[in-house]
Amino acid sequence: MRMQSPIVRRQSRKIMVGSVPVGGDAPISVQSMTNTDTCDVSATLAQIQRLEAVGADIVRVSVPTMEAAEALRHIRAGTRIPLVADIHFDYKIALKVLEYGVDCLRINPGNIGSLERARRVIEAARDRNVPLRIGVNAGSLGKELLRKYGEPNAAAMVESAMRHIDILDACDFQDYKVSLKASEVFMTVAAYRLLASQIEQPLHLGITEAGGTRSGTIKSSVGLGLLLMDGIG
Repeated sequence: MRMQSPIVRRQSRKIMVGSVPVGGDAPISVQSMTNTDTCDVSATLAQIQRLEAVGADIVRVSVPTMEAAEALRHIRAGTRIPLVADIHFDYKIALKVLEYGVDCLRINPGNIGSLERARRVIEAARDRNVPLRIGVNAGSLGKELLRKYGEPNAAAMVESAMRHIDILDACDFQDYKVSLKASEVFMTVAAYRLLASQIEQPLHLGITEAGGTRSGTIKSSVGLGLLLMDGIG
């Protein structure tokens, strides 16, 4: 006799990362990230192919410079897997990779300068039907939040995310997902649970700096397992 799953999945908005649906009733997708120098196009493409071969649905690529953005143009031409461009602080790089056909931007709107710069990136993404990913990391919270909370914790992570979300809301942009990552498993779980009750967007799950193969597998399994049992993800 087949048992019915006790998991009740959280209702969330569905977005499309290239051809891969994320959120809503879509199957759980797997994303990984390259650790090559993005400017080395052949090495990056080779790693993307290896990731795809072992089951990755989406691949994130770091784009810290305009040179890396130019390299991403060639990487995009060399693979069909959906690509997420990891942008740090330069809105011009974000605009450039959107021109080159990236499928998602990992970018925090509050970190790229003025509201006008954020608005330009958001509108360019909207024009191309490209979603954004807000990524909050416990290890890089703003000084103001650390003063307020005393140390990194789940509430501080969620407040950081909501500040970026407020910018997207001000631009009436809803096609985004959010990640809240910490190396401490239960802080990560608490942060996701808290945010899950406040927004309708899909949540991108992960444990940052989880360690080597053994410890990383254990920490990720515990953290992701708890959240998936909650129907979050």
